[in-house]
Amino acid sequence: MRRERAGAGNCGQKAREGTGRGRGCAGPGRRPGVPEVEAEPGGTRGREDADARCKNRELLVGKLPGASLKHCHLLQVKSEGPKLVPFFKATCVYFVLWLPTSSPSWFSALIKCLPIFCLWVFLLAHGINFLVSHRSASRILAGLIFSAVGDAFLIWQEQGYFIHGLLMFAITHILYSSAFGMKPLDLKAGLLMGIVSSSCYAFLYSYLSGPFTYLVAVYIALIGFMGWRAIAGMQLCNDLWTWTKLSACIGAMLFMVSDLTIALNKFCFPVPYSRFKIMATYYAAQMLIALSAVETRDEEDFRKRS
Repeated sequence: MRRERAGAGNCGQKAREGTGRGRGCAGPGRRPGVPEVEAEPGGTRGREDADARCKNRELLVGKLPGASLKHCHLLQVKSEGPKLVPFFKATCVYFVLWLPTSSPSWFSALIKCLPIFCLWVFLLAHGINFLVSHRSASRILAGLIFSAVGDAFLIWQEQGYFIHGLLMFAITHILYSSAFGMKPLDLKAGLLMGIVSSSCYAFLYSYLSGPFTYLVAVYIALIGFMGWRAIAGMQLCNDLWTWTKLSACIGAMLFMVSDLTIALNKFCFPVPYSRFKIMATYYAAQMLIALSAVETRDEEDFRKRS
């Protein structure tokens, strides 16, 4: 009895001193040898520990409540910022140089494609193994490659290469749609995008002639489908959205705005500051879609486990 009381006293003393956190003393309802989890006091230390825990992949594949999961994804997006610095610099170079479109050259094509090249590097910085093992990210990279080729063709659109650029971006939208996936289906979002796409084509139809009557119809259908998959993947109605899914959705919408501006300016009427509006929305769209790929490794790992 004296030995038990002495042991209990020692345990109490160790608990008060903070030295018996799981090795010596097992309190009521605890198993011996299991460390006791203590709540961190508020302040900087607690926030830093919470941020560190968010970096653990196990927490990012579904073991956190919705609000905490969104916070972790936001931290993940912020951590990708330094890798996007070359993209922002290249975009600034394009707008500062503002090379005239009246005299196309390989140099102007390079300057126009340079921000997209930087997005290639952004995805490749996550490792070849990541791209090989995660199809969504690899398809987004493939879409960026076709986008760069399309940008180069559009430099010479007045020389007859507009349709070539249109084809490259059509392939891009197919790849992006495949990357966003078909689950959940969300028919309401599909109906909404169908109405928007049909309305856009109905407005453009009277201005179109020749092969563009059919080519523009197919292109609008493809980009509308891509927008549908981006909206459906966000799962806003189920409160399952994350910051990376939101970036994919906003990116898809900006891509649609950019392409609609191109169509209006080319087929309908001159759009004021059209080039600036087209390229600003286009670069922002591509960056946001590329940024959405950083979530795919955790999302796909979760799908494999579930």
